[in-house]
Amino acid sequence: MDGSPRRDDPRRPPAPEFARAALAPGRWEPWTPLAVWLATHILFAGFPAKLWREHITARLGPDAVALFAADGPGTAGSNGWLLSGERTTTGHALIAGDPHRWIEDPGVYQQVHLSCPEFDVVGLAVPGVPGVAHFGHTGTVAWAITNAMSDYQDLYHERLRRTGAGVEALGPDGTWRRAARHTETIRVAGEGTVEVEVIETDRGPVVAGGPEGLDDGTPAALSLRYPPRVTSDLGFGALLPLLRARTVADVDRALDAWAEPVNVVQAADTGGGLLHRVAGRVPVRAEANGLRPVPAWEPGHEWTGWHTPPRAGLADGAAVMANQRGLATPLGVEFAAPHRADRIAALLAGRRRWSAADLSAIHTDTHLGSAGPLLDRLTALTGLGPEATDLRDRVLAWDRRMDARSTGAAAYAAVRAAVVRRLAAHPVLAPAAVAPAYPEVLQPWLALVPRVAYALEHLLRADDLYGIDRAAVVRAALEEVAARPPAGPWGDTHRLTPWRALPDPAAPADAPALSGDHDCVLCTSSVPGLTDRAARGPAARYVWDLADRGNSRWVVPHGASGTPGSSHHRDQQPLTHTHTHTSTEETDA
Repeated sequence: MDGSPRRDDPRRPPAPEFARAALAPGRWEPWTPLAVWLATHILFAGFPAKLWREHITARLGPDAVALFAADGPGTAGSNGWLLSGERTTTGHALIAGDPHRWIEDPGVYQQVHLSCPEFDVVGLAVPGVPGVAHFGHTGTVAWAITNAMSDYQDLYHERLRRTGAGVEALGPDGTWRRAARHTETIRVAGEGTVEVEVIETDRGPVVAGGPEGLDDGTPAALSLRYPPRVTSDLGFGALLPLLRARTVADVDRALDAWAEPVNVVQAADTGGGLLHRVAGRVPVRAEANGLRPVPAWEPGHEWTGWHTPPRAGLADGAAVMANQRGLATPLGVEFAAPHRADRIAALLAGRRRWSAADLSAIHTDTHLGSAGPLLDRLTALTGLGPEATDLRDRVLAWDRRMDARSTGAAAYAAVRAAVVRRLAAHPVLAPAAVAPAYPEVLQPWLALVPRVAYALEHLLRADDLYGIDRAAVVRAALEEVAARPPAGPWGDTHRLTPWRALPDPAAPADAPALSGDHDCVLCTSSVPGLTDRAARGPAARYVWDLADRGNSRWVVPHGASGTPGSSHHRDQQPLTHTHTHTSTEETDA
């Protein structure tokens, strides 16, 4: 130690980026890693989707739930694939993929090399959280994950009342029980302080409403029950054993302690061992709990145990995980559409043996598997004017690849967006556009336009859509776009919009053009009907080579440094649009 103040020392002057934002470094507490992890992942499982199902059922009826289900399509997740030695050029396994998350600047994944006499690990870490939880390589064993799309968080409608002593909640036994209550004072940068009442019932913390109801006066209160709050365990007991792991058996044992997010894990070691399993805690409870908020005052919605995490083998030396129905099906309700998984499997089947360098072609594949229903609707149109006919023919001649340089992709995306807007604005669906007055953080799950956009495949293919003339909607959308067709390729409007934690005057005015789309393997998700800008996508890409760790590779959207002005702040950005990075041993940060 050189005697200078530590970064978390209050004597240390604020770093320039903090000073510009009128912030100062906070004091590191023993619980800080737990808070960072929980804050990053509490919404990751998407419990507000239960509010959407309740909302759409109330507005359009129970059949609407399936029409808007994520399976056709819905939530972007992650890609991952495992090849055994028989499918590689070296005779040793390869693991590759990319986690899809909100793209942040600085990024949510930090490239690290942790080395000491006890372990030597390269991987992707969450800043502020010890260890390498999701993607790591110890030299003899490597592991990676995708979201299992499991349902492990429950929402409860609560009946609350104030008493002279505090707040009480009505329980399933018909009695009122005291709820824990206290007040938190939140200091807001550049603003004053805000006092927040925190209430927790026997089910869990109240996340919306309270004894007085929602902000609009609607009588409502929702509590959230989730495994770490029930068990007081975030699964951090797995972190140190993962760093020490030398075989897949070690990884397997370590992940028995995992809590959330519930993940599908793939691992391989230099001895030929392979692992394909779910890791995490999913409660056993009534089926209704997984579909919508349930009444806390009614019996039958309690948790009664934990599911045993499923396991599976490989098929023809390969396993693909892309949030689709499969290994984790018994643990979930809605999953991602199968397009990404099917495309990865098809690409892998096109070659018997793969090298680490070959796999970037899969990471960057732009074929759009969900385009068919809209193209079929366009094909069926007749009696179009010359401009609409020309646009329709251009879209139908398109190769279904969402390449940044493709004018066909731009034309398709413009028509798709117009169809989404017109469907969402149709009087039949209009009641669903008025969402309950839940807190702002939950509102994105209740917005109609994104729901229509991500369910467009289902909505166009359904036998009937509440009597909506979908041919007329598609025709009107085509004519609308034909009157003002896109002037350039897809990449002109499909650009990255990362969330920035701190102001950065040096940030480029416009990010590079992006290839890909929501249902491409290169999953750069925009919100058709609202914007072509992408806020979600690969938060990293990796290839773990079990023949030689030095031949592994990784890349993150920006760079290894999260500090504005650093030469490594954005030096990897050009690589994220083309291929994966060079050896991990050469890029340790």
